[in-house]
Amino acid sequence: MAGNDDDLDDLLDELDSQGDLETSQQVLSIRTESRRYDKPVTIVEGFDLSKAEIESTASDLKSALGTGGTVADGGRIELQGDHRDRVPELLRERGFNVRE
Repeated sequence: MAGNDDDLDDLLDELDSQGDLETSQQVLSIRTESRRYDKPVTIVEGFDLSKAEIESTASDLKSALGTGGTVADGGRIELQGDHRDRVPELLRERGFNVRE
């Protein structure tokens, strides 16, 4: 029976590494827009993930930056404020490829 557990662990590790590869192949772009009352909004686009995974990433970014934000239609993350200096590093730590 121990051999079956090892095979299962190996399969799970392989599936996990493939998920990481897919994340690293995604090229995300970061830009800012001015919204109402000239308030800046940082927009992260280019995700090829499920809505739940994008929402989880957005939640992580909002917590790390101490700001509000949302996941907009089309799977883009909108963060309140200008965070172009910190967002690329935070996304790279999570395995994404960021184009600047």
